[in-house]
Amino acid sequence: MAIEIEHKFLLANNDWRKQIKRSIRYRQGYLSSAEANSIRVRISDEQAWLNIKSATIGTHRHEYEYEIPLSDANEIMNDLCKKPLIEKTRHFVINDTNTWEIDEFEGENEGLIVAEIELSEEGQSFSKPDWLGEEVTHDLRYYNNNLAIHPYSEWCKN
Repeated sequence: MAIEIEHKFLLANNDWRKQIKRSIRYRQGYLSSAEANSIRVRISDEQAWLNIKSATIGTHRHEYEYEIPLSDANEIMNDLCKKPLIEKTRHFVINDTNTWEIDEFEGENEGLIVAEIELSEEGQSFSKPDWLGEEVTHDLRYYNNNLAIHPYSEWCKN
């Protein structure tokens, strides 16, 4: 069984940009976002994946990911996924021995930037860089499946 253990944070400043090692652009859509799980399709460059995650909110949840043909992914995303799609650039930032994934959202979620760190075990300690802001791991609004239903542009003004 695949388990994902991650923490989500907002950012306090843009100092992380000086530490970017590489960036990848993603487009993803949700086929289902239910109380128990979410099912999404993600495309990056010439690769595509089907991803199934438990809807457990917090630092740990089940996750399964399978590569699928790009043509199938495009068709699924265009014809079957809920709109709006999630569009983002993921920046990989190394700090100490940790790799941070910083998602800079576009489209209807433009203006939102979230940093995530994946850990190998629950309760694992990690250093928090100076550019890290408030932890939002337990705030449902910041999960991609919720951003596809309630985009940041709708709630950031409140």
